[in-house]
Amino acid sequence: MSILEDLYYGKWYPSERIKPKNPELELVHQKISDSMKALKVRLSEQDYESIEELSDLHDVLISILSASDYISGYKAGALTIIEIINGKII
Repeated sequence: MSILEDLYYGKWYPSERIKPKNPELELVHQKISDSMKALKVRLSEQDYESIEELSDLHDVLISILSASDYISGYKAGALTIIEIINGKII
């Protein structure tokens, strides 16, 4: 199927197709995981739950920002194509 067909049939989810190739990503992810494990041992259950809630809110924030950046990038790409088609760039 093409991307247009996938869009039409609701089978295209760009956020699920992103596979960053940045080696630093795994390192940072591991540091976060290690820190959360250490906090779970050191903090009370209530304090740790507060940290988890904060982490969840941060995840939501990152998701919102990522969607906004994706939309902005898509618009910039579309505007670039329009300028090229209209002959403004060459």
